[in-house]
Amino acid sequence: MAGKLLDYNQMVETALRGAVREAIKRASEFGLPGNHHFYITFRTDQEGIDIPEYLHERYPEEMTIVLQHQYWGLEPGEDAFQVTLSFNKVPERLVVPYAAITAFADPSVQFGLQFRVAPNPEFRPVAAVTEVAGDGAATPADEAAADQADGAERKTGDVVALDAFRKKKP
Repeated sequence: MAGKLLDYNQMVETALRGAVREAIKRASEFGLPGNHHFYITFRTDQEGIDIPEYLHERYPEEMTIVLQHQYWGLEPGEDAFQVTLSFNKVPERLVVPYAAITAFADPSVQFGLQFRVAPNPEFRPVAAVTEVAGDGAATPADEAAADQADGAERKTGDVVALDAFRKKKP
């Protein structure tokens, strides 16, 4: 460590990623209370990302997902989280390393974070295999949930200015 400066910006960013990990952990254990919901933007060109090839082709650099009413199997890990979301009524499992997250927001409480993540042009995703639980037959409730999730997925193309969630000084 002699001769090297302390990178406080990196230390703070690591701590804030820990807050994101904790929020995802609590959501996986207890659900999202009240109007809480997460917008999570991440680099799709990072090591450890596991998304279906068609999503990577559609979002070659960055993608935003919404965790609100319709998500399944949210599993926080030490370095990444996994979640199943519906894309055009097809459930897809995503694996997202916390290090790939560029923005995290919970608009219900006007909270947002932005992170620095450098592009990784050398990353080549491996085609993901979709797993569907049970016999794969959709029930009317599943179809309604998928339709709602599809609506949330379409909204992910909207730009969310995180400055709007920061408290302004009087």
